[in-house]
Amino acid sequence: MEHILVNELHQHETTEITEFYLAVEKELREGKGGQYLRLKLQDRSGQVSANVWKDAAKVAAEFDAGDVVKIRAQVVNYKGQIQLSITQLRFADKSEYDISAFVARSRFEPEFLAERFWEFVDKVENEYLNRLLHVIFDDKDFFARFMQAPAAKNWHHNYVHGLIEHTIAVASLCEFTSTRYAVSLDLLLTGAILHDVAKVIEYNSKIAIDFTDEGRLLGHLAMSDQIAVEAAAKIPGFPPDLLLNVRHLILAHHGEYEKASVRLPQTLEALILHHCDNLDAQAAGVSQLLSAAPPDATWSEFDRINSRYYRLVRI
Repeated sequence: MEHILVNELHQHETTEITEFYLAVEKELREGKGGQYLRLKLQDRSGQVSANVWKDAAKVAAEFDAGDVVKIRAQVVNYKGQIQLSITQLRFADKSEYDISAFVARSRFEPEFLAERFWEFVDKVENEYLNRLLHVIFDDKDFFARFMQAPAAKNWHHNYVHGLIEHTIAVASLCEFTSTRYAVSLDLLLTGAILHDVAKVIEYNSKIAIDFTDEGRLLGHLAMSDQIAVEAAAKIPGFPPDLLLNVRHLILAHHGEYEKASVRLPQTLEALILHHCDNLDAQAAGVSQLLSAAPPDATWSEFDRINSRYYRLVRI
């Protein structure tokens, strides 16, 4: 029987299905009738929420987040959103499935992403900044990991090749913005390319994305700064003030202390990088929510990060 993709579940509303999905999140919650198990299930086409109402604690003990499970469930429409009401669930052995069916990937081919990435590196004309980027990314093993890495755990570009896709988008926005304001394009592009570079370390390489210990304890801003400093130390005569500006771009790109920024943006380049990064992250995250909505939906699922729903506009 052909696998029913998550983004096809709306075609099976009110029917019972038996399928394999990757459990990326699981949480025991307290409801009016007692405990229930809340899941986020995934395949290569997207994610769907699911609930186990009966024997929730017992079922939860049988698998971990990151495992593939086989379920029997009713496809339901709850407040305009497709969900699964699970009646049976068990851990699935690796012999029962092809793991590639559950790995979400960028819609862009990796060869295209790599080509676009190096085009932006080549646009950096400053000798020291260009060498800085090459010291980091000429490492074939590191670049391969950078190519594979996601840009986030849950919100935006949370899939294979997500980090390089996000990096290219931010660089593109920065390049456009540089045509309107008196900034150093070389510095701005370097910041765009390096701002999230340590997400290679921040997230694990497992199928279900999660933080590494370094990611939780240090975060990608501090680790990206360290990568830049160590690379600059390998380049004789690297100007200290230039490195200071690169470090500020990395450490200030979250824009606000409340959003884990190490510093507030205090150069025009840092301010622009913050807004370009945030624009791509938020627009991509919302786009992913909207694309996951059923064809006849009016509103998206609730965005827990920004505490709102989004209305689908059809003109």
